[in-house]
Amino acid sequence: MTGVNIAPIAKKLPAFSRAITTLVPKYKPITEPSSSPLLDLYCKANSSVNAYKYNRDIDNSIKSGSLHSALKLFEEMPIRDIVTWNILISGHGYYGLAKEALYLYVRMVSEGSRESSSTFSSLLSICCNSGLYREGIELHCRVICVGFSTNVYVGSALVDLYMHMGLHDIALRLFDDLPERNLATWNLVLRGLGELGRSNELLGLYYKMKLQAVLPNPITFCYLIRGFGNEKFLDEGKLLHCYAIKMGWSKSNLFVDNALVDFYSACGSVVDARKSFEVIPPEDVISWNSLVSVYALNGFQLDALEIFTRMQLWGKKPSVRSFVGLLNLSSGNQNLLLGKQIHSRALKMGFDYGSVHFQSALIDMYGKCGEIKDSVSIYEGVPNRTLETCNSLMTSLLHCGIVQDVVELFGLMVDEGIGFDEVSLSTTLKALSVSASACLSSCTLLHCSAIKSGFESDTVVSCSLIDAYSRSGQVKLSLQVFEKLPSPNVICFTSILNAYARNGMGKEGLKMLETMIQNGLKPDRVTFLCVLAGCNHSGLVEEGRKVFSSMKNLHGIYPDRQHYLCMVDLLGRAGLLDEAEELLKHAREKDDSVMWSSLLRSCRVHQNEAAGRRVAKILMDLEPEDPAAWLQASNFYSDIGDFETSMQIREVAVARNMQRDIGYSLIEVNGYC
Repeated sequence: MTGVNIAPIAKKLPAFSRAITTLVPKYKPITEPSSSPLLDLYCKANSSVNAYKYNRDIDNSIKSGSLHSALKLFEEMPIRDIVTWNILISGHGYYGLAKEALYLYVRMVSEGSRESSSTFSSLLSICCNSGLYREGIELHCRVICVGFSTNVYVGSALVDLYMHMGLHDIALRLFDDLPERNLATWNLVLRGLGELGRSNELLGLYYKMKLQAVLPNPITFCYLIRGFGNEKFLDEGKLLHCYAIKMGWSKSNLFVDNALVDFYSACGSVVDARKSFEVIPPEDVISWNSLVSVYALNGFQLDALEIFTRMQLWGKKPSVRSFVGLLNLSSGNQNLLLGKQIHSRALKMGFDYGSVHFQSALIDMYGKCGEIKDSVSIYEGVPNRTLETCNSLMTSLLHCGIVQDVVELFGLMVDEGIGFDEVSLSTTLKALSVSASACLSSCTLLHCSAIKSGFESDTVVSCSLIDAYSRSGQVKLSLQVFEKLPSPNVICFTSILNAYARNGMGKEGLKMLETMIQNGLKPDRVTFLCVLAGCNHSGLVEEGRKVFSSMKNLHGIYPDRQHYLCMVDLLGRAGLLDEAEELLKHAREKDDSVMWSSLLRSCRVHQNEAAGRRVAKILMDLEPEDPAAWLQASNFYSDIGDFETSMQIREVAVARNMQRDIGYSLIEVNGYC
């Protein structure tokens, strides 16, 4: 007998393997068919006609919502055929009575009726929809025993069951073992892989369909395009879009058109999303929320609000996705007024605290806008605190500089069993990095937690660990974390370069930059800034010049303010003040007072009177109302012995009523400040 080997399935699911060949004990056991006196009655004249009439009446009763009447007719029947049982089983499944449907199946078999393919496909579908996975696997065993494992309908139902269980490898094995597959079976597998986020395998299955000359339908298209959107397979999706146009589905099938809007929105392609949106009649658009979301994600505030308003004028209710997108837009722009308006609108529409995503977005919005009290208030009002809401509060606290509370919240999440993820670990590590009370042991404890929870290889967590260790002066530990990464990207290399720069290891940073380029990675602005900072702290003037020059000449990156500031400081520290001044004059941000202040500081150190006088004058012209700039210029003249000019500058500053904020320190002794 041809069938699927159940051994690997049982091995894969040890929790179900105990009762792998029988249904659960509360149901009647399955027995082998035996002879019955009812069979004689079935053979009497007109018995099939009576069974057909009863079956039709039972079906009509179920469709009209009277399951009780259907059961009454069922019990009155003198003889029941397999169609009768199938109608009643599927009827119970339709009304969500999964366990009752399984009991009817056990009763059917015990009374001697033999299953058909419809019996198994209905039962497996019921188990799948109701989450009765153990019973579904037991039915799989029965399917193999009675020889239905190669039936396309039963096989499709089994594939769907295992896809819902998340066991896509078993589902694909069953799919491959089917001697024939219809389009519905292909669609089931495509849908399952898409829902499980296995988009790469989805793409492979699509190519397999093309090789086997299986023609997709609009449903196939929707499953494929959704999966491509999840992984941002823009090129593959565009090819599929062309196929949809060729087949005449575009502009004629609403589901296809709306799926295209969702796809381009997921890929961040605003123009294509808008084009796909405009061809759909406004009253038929399902994807209003997708367009609001993609506009908000890309920072197009006016466009997002326009679509948000239009959809409500057409009677379409915004979803959580729209509100979350607009709240995230408010967070990014730190637009508190817009965030409060969106919050108010959501409350009026009854969203309130019903969605974890909405709660998290609210906490994040108020935190990023500096209203941390409102963030905490919303967090405390959440009935069930989740990982997402905790992470939002953690990032908000970190944004507002309340680092000690971030560490305490992490401990609370662990103590209350909420758990943590890569975002929690990364945020806590960043808080420890900037905390005055941070120590190496705290970083080590979090590192251990990352290893135990399997997040050690996560890019974000690893970069945070590299940064935390380097701030503690433990560059060797930072390097160990970096070297354990299987395939470090640009961000990872930038993190270790920053660690080297922070600890004055400029030469090591230059070697790491060479390694990065040899690995085929392209440095970005931040990467070069870290390398230049390393050269600055190590006094590597010639190397710094070469790196600065290569930015534009070799990598096509134009230096910005931070790069010029780094080079001016490097040249100034080395005493090359004229070169630094010339470089500063050619910078696009040559009127930046911070860079001139840095150069004046170097002039004071190297006692260069001529350059210092020029720089001091430029600095005071740039900052006529800044007391810090005038004080720095006054101190320079005092250092070179020109006390008269120094006093004149101070007198002018006093006359202009310039006041400098006085710094202060605070210490805590025995709980008192």
